[in-house]
Amino acid sequence: MFKRHTDARRQRGALSADEAEQLFSTVDHSGHSDEERARRQRAHRREKGVSVDVDPLSGEDPSGSDLSKVMTRTTVTFVLVFLAVIVAGQVAFGVVRRLNTAHLADTASVRTVADALSGGVEWGNGFTQFPEDFTVQEADENTGTIEVSVVDSSSSSALECFSTSQVQATALAVNALLNPDIDTVIYHVSVHVGADGHMQQSSFFGFLKPTGDVTSFMTFVWQKTQSAAGVNFSCTITGIDETVQAELRDQVTTSFTPVRSTSAS
Repeated sequence: MFKRHTDARRQRGALSADEAEQLFSTVDHSGHSDEERARRQRAHRREKGVSVDVDPLSGEDPSGSDLSKVMTRTTVTFVLVFLAVIVAGQVAFGVVRRLNTAHLADTASVRTVADALSGGVEWGNGFTQFPEDFTVQEADENTGTIEVSVVDSSSSSALECFSTSQVQATALAVNALLNPDIDTVIYHVSVHVGADGHMQQSSFFGFLKPTGDVTSFMTFVWQKTQSAAGVNFSCTITGIDETVQAELRDQVTTSFTPVRSTSAS
């Protein structure tokens, strides 16, 4: 019978294992076994910008992209610019408030009072900001009177509005009364009241204004008087309706609060 050949047929012209190993040991990444020719071609491609030598063990991007460096540089630049803008803004606002405070004490006019209400004034170790909705009714050194009206849209209760408005009125009045030609500062406060009778606030970071009716809340009257003992600043609060007055009295007083008796003159 026929004898079966079990040996693998060797392809004519094929390299043996040793010959293949010897051949590929002389081939570089350019595909040439001729080292001199490979060197010339690498130099040619490098000059033409076609070929780039790549070290697979290096930490550099084989594609030659500097994306990570660009992103880092862009991020650092953005942060530095952002911080610079914040610092510059704080310095600018601080200068504006100092100027507003100085102008208010030096010259009382509709313009200086409006600037103070718009930009805020220095008060204590910080500054006091006023409501965005305001009106300067009078600012006259001849009459010695400053009268303004504001609409509070940030307070949610009578006590909160009273507390905030008192600070604002005091900051404006004390700075204005430093002017020798001003002896009276009147600060009217109004609020938005809804159909349910409750105070309304602005929403969405102050962009959405309340739509309730504008109602008078209270009035602070600051006066400056002089006597042999010195100069006195006094404040009188008027214009509070009985309901709000009773609510504030219940919230800020107790049975231990001293009662001041008024004697008839």
